[in-house]
Amino acid sequence: MAVERSLKSEAWTLFDRIVERATGGELQDYSNPWNRESEEGPLRYNPDYDVLQQLLGVPLLLQAASQSGVPALALDVWTAYELRRAGFEPDLVWPRANPPRILPSTLVALRREATREQLRVLDAMLQSGKTYSNETGANANILGKNYVKQVDVVMSAWSTGPEIMISTKRMDSSFGKNAANRVEESYGDAKNLRSRHPQAALGFLYSLRSTALTPQFADIAAWIIDLLGKLGREDDAYDAVCLVIPDWSDEVPPPPGGDEDDEDPLVSAGVQADASAEEEPLPLPLPEDELDQRLRTLPHVGLRRDVVPANLSPEVFFPTIVNRVLDNSPVNFHREARLRREQASV
Repeated sequence: MAVERSLKSEAWTLFDRIVERATGGELQDYSNPWNRESEEGPLRYNPDYDVLQQLLGVPLLLQAASQSGVPALALDVWTAYELRRAGFEPDLVWPRANPPRILPSTLVALRREATREQLRVLDAMLQSGKTYSNETGANANILGKNYVKQVDVVMSAWSTGPEIMISTKRMDSSFGKNAANRVEESYGDAKNLRSRHPQAALGFLYSLRSTALTPQFADIAAWIIDLLGKLGREDDAYDAVCLVIPDWSDEVPPPPGGDEDDEDPLVSAGVQADASAEEEPLPLPLPEDELDQRLRTLPHVGLRRDVVPANLSPEVFFPTIVNRVLDNSPVNFHREARLRREQASV
């Protein structure tokens, strides 16, 4: 079937290629993020920052405004990629590395048991872009204590319910206008989700462009960073909070539009209809050489890791999330994730 060209479909094409080049696509081909400096040394988690920087370059290449959802999607793709590197079942980590980005565990099991002919028919349906009453597709809407919330990165199965729920927020501009709203909303969302899913690993990943560190916005940036650190201190809120600070040259034209994302809480709650819910944006079927040529022109995005407090670093965030899941599940669950942690390289 023909794939409609849109910013999200173009972005997914490039995101998928970046992840594919970092791994062969199978779980065993994902690099192990765990290591030790010595056999008796402490266990360390090494995030793949190179993949993150490439993913962050895609919205700049496409001139994608925040309203398109593409800039925030770069964070979602990286977070899901890191969870698969940690050893979690790829099909149960959403967004998946291929469409549909959300695939219920019952359908994963059905695919494994299907005959070749059944698999052909099933995959044709699943990869059509249809969302089937939002049971597959691009958005994971999860019921909290009082309302439904769209969660950006999820690991869930029918038998366990949500085991990981990570919300991502991105702020590239309008720091004085939107900073308080973004952080306050995240606090309420954490309480809502935690109250219904107390055993799940709950995380918040926040991206703040490095221009927030300039003297004009320095006080606001300090306030945001301080508040992010406090969001992870309460038992009934987030287990871990993460901060990344992308840095790119002003020579790269900023995406048009403001800094509001495309999530509508009324749509997530089912109060209003989502005009885009019937179809999921699919990657464009482009030749590999064309894809690689486009990736060679990605704007360079650096990371200001030097100004991120240790407690908000990805090196702390991901092991906290992973360890909570493994600690809260039986030893025969998530065998690959346990094995990877045990086999940390020296």
